[in-house]
Amino acid sequence: MADHPHHAPRAKGSRTVALRQKLLVLYAHSPDLNSATVAWSIYDGTGREKHTTGDSEEPLYPSVVAAMHDGWRVIQFPQQHPAYPGMEYNTAYLKYEYILEQLEDVGG
Repeated sequence: MADHPHHAPRAKGSRTVALRQKLLVLYAHSPDLNSATVAWSIYDGTGREKHTTGDSEEPLYPSVVAAMHDGWRVIQFPQQHPAYPGMEYNTAYLKYEYILEQLEDVGG
C-alpha cells in the first residue's frame, strides 16, 4: 500500500498513522502568555468533536500556558503594533490572538 500524503511515514509492517489537526484560538487579556483567556474557539479536524460559538461559559483553558501544559503547541503569536494616537484605549477588537494546535492520530 502506498503512503498517503496525510499519513505519517511508517516502518515496514507497522500500521499507518493518520494525523489530523485540531486548532485552538485563544484571545488573551494581554500579551502575557499567562494572562486570562477572554475569548476562544476550537476547530476539530478529527471530526470527533463538534463545537459552535457560545457552547460553553468557561474557556477550555484559563491561559495560553495552561493549554501548553496540556500538549497544545503555539503556532501563531499576535503581532504587536503601537496604538494609533488617540486609540490607546479602544477595545473594538481582541488583539491578543494566539493560535495553538494538536495533532491527533485518527487511525489508518
